[in-house]
Amino acid sequence: MIRAKLAVTAAAVALGAGLWAGAAQADITIALAGPMTGAAAAYGEQTRAGVEAAVADINAKGGLLGQKLVLTIADDACDAKQAVAAANKLVSQNVAAVIGHVCSGASIAASNVYGEEGIVMISPTATSPQLTDRGLKNVFRVCGRDDQQGEVAAKLIADRYKGKKVAIVHDKQAYGQGLADDVKRRLNAAGITEAAFTSITAGEKDYSALITRLKSDGVDVLYYGGYDQELGLIARQAADQQFRPQIIGADGIQPQSYWNIAGDTAEGTLFTFSPDPQRNPAAKPVVEALQAKNIRTDGFTLFAYAAVQTYAEAVQKANSAKSDAVAKALRAGPSFDTVVGSLSFDDKGDLKQPGYVFWAWKNGEKVQVD
Repeated sequence: MIRAKLAVTAAAVALGAGLWAGAAQADITIALAGPMTGAAAAYGEQTRAGVEAAVADINAKGGLLGQKLVLTIADDACDAKQAVAAANKLVSQNVAAVIGHVCSGASIAASNVYGEEGIVMISPTATSPQLTDRGLKNVFRVCGRDDQQGEVAAKLIADRYKGKKVAIVHDKQAYGQGLADDVKRRLNAAGITEAAFTSITAGEKDYSALITRLKSDGVDVLYYGGYDQELGLIARQAADQQFRPQIIGADGIQPQSYWNIAGDTAEGTLFTFSPDPQRNPAAKPVVEALQAKNIRTDGFTLFAYAAVQTYAEAVQKANSAKSDAVAKALRAGPSFDTVVGSLSFDDKGDLKQPGYVFWAWKNGEKVQVD
């Protein structure tokens, strides 16, 4: 009887040890949150390609802290309300970190949820200053800010198009309106008063009234704050009315879908975006591996990959996947080596060395303007 009890006890201890060992080797689950459906799905496709590739590469090298990295994906359709719902769902799944969200409005809304729960959030794409200006200690981004894009755009307009009539149009969303407001403020400070400052409603299909107004005002330059779908229609419909102003936008019009919608009328469109990360030698193996699978590596794909890399390096430095430890490691740095370059963060969670340059749409391709 005693032997039987001892045997049972030994078995229980062995089982307990096995369970403990299994728990110690539990997977680390992270999430990608963004628009997998809807009008902004092109951005979701870019970020998904980058995140999935990074997770696969990390696991191929042994994972993090001896644990496998597991990815779950949440769709917010670039909508603030859906982003909050997605964030709450991810919290219930006990994710260790969130890569995303993608659209600024959705990111701002969801960040409140992650802030309350203390979950690390690293956006590869959200550029609104509001995301990090609110002092959330768990929020980071591996891209620049709209006030930095606005500065570059306003300077180009003031220098290159001095004396021309400028119209500023936005889509009323956090990202688009934030850009438009910043460009307007900077142009006004430079002594330039816009010929028109107006908005459209995202999702509309007919912009003839806007185009008629801008054409009658003799507008030479159209600065647009918003996404590719609407500007593609505006460019095409403007050309139909024999109205061809110089169109200038931001990173929201870098997906191929802009050209697909606007066609040849997109030729010469300028937009601000980060320097091409595909030129970074550190990105070459990733670019070649993705392109071998017929996956495009332009746009935000490599920034999404870099967001996962940054998280992984912070986990290794912290020797922990706990969010508070990872957040501290991200702020402490000093830097993180990624496919888009060496990244470091300030107290807000913004990059210390952001950069924006101009790109142009030419012959169906986007080309960095050096």
